[in-house]
Amino acid sequence: MGKIVLRLDRVMADRKMSLNELSEKVGVANVNLSKLKNGHVNAIRFSTLIALCEALNCQPGDIMEYDGSD
Repeated sequence: MGKIVLRLDRVMADRKMSLNELSEKVGVANVNLSKLKNGHVNAIRFSTLIALCEALNCQPGDIMEYDGSD
């Protein structure tokens, strides 16, 4: 079975944005963004995804990708 790989750390690095700065812009606690950044989540709300895309000026596919390899 495939999986979704989160690339939030890569997008943040490309934008030179810290976790604290992103947390302030998105309105999500640092600890929750850290879990998202490190792939320790099973779900994400669309409202959070929208806020991340707006803050990072990116598309959802920049933050997540499907890995179908086993």
